Amino acid sequence: MPIRTNRGRTAVYRRLWGWPLRSPRHLVGTLVILAVVLTAVGIMLPKAIEKPGQTAGRPGSSATSTSRPGVAAPVTVTSTLPPRLTTQPPPSSARPDQDGVRVAKEWVTAWANHPDGITAEQWLSGLKPYTTEEFFAGELTTVNPANIPATKITGEPQVISSVVGSMDVDVQTDGPKVRVTVVKTNPGWRVTKFTQAS
Repeated sequence: MPIRTNRGRTAVYRRLWGWPLRSPRHLVGTLVILAVVLTAVGIMLPKAIEKPGQTAGRPGSSATSTSRPGVAAPVTVTSTLPPRLTTQPPPSSARPDQDGVRVAKEWVTAWANHPDGITAEQWLSGLKPYTTEEFFAGELTTVNPANIPATKITGEPQVISSVVGSMDVDVQTDGPKVRVTVVKTNPGWRVTKFTQAS
């Protein structure tokens, strides 16, 4: 039976193989180094095996294309599907709906109705039946009725544009001209926006 000593080739090998098992730190360090080496081999091996003439036989590549390390070969699109539409067609125009015109007129009438002493809540309650919930709870809550530069309407509404489900209507007041946008909702036509002409 051979005697094991601390000298010779066998002792050196024993130290190398035994080093990872001496402590948990050595074992973790060995596993990390092994993972790095295997990853590097996995990346470099396909590049080393690939020969310069192999790209010519791939589908979608041309025989005249040259392969450069680190640069992907161009891809030829062979799809026969039609291109996807990224924009929706504009809504088609429609004849003005008289219910929507009536709602626009009544909304502007209520908007211009702000006698002295009226509170913001009273003024808003006059607009509520003709206004969408989003618009009513948003921008309208910031309006001070005392600052409205009109007291009544002075002309018939004029439809500026009309598409399916929406209309822009101008209403002249004794102050500015008011343009309101009315939309068709489940309860009926409602105002969703307004602007004043300068």
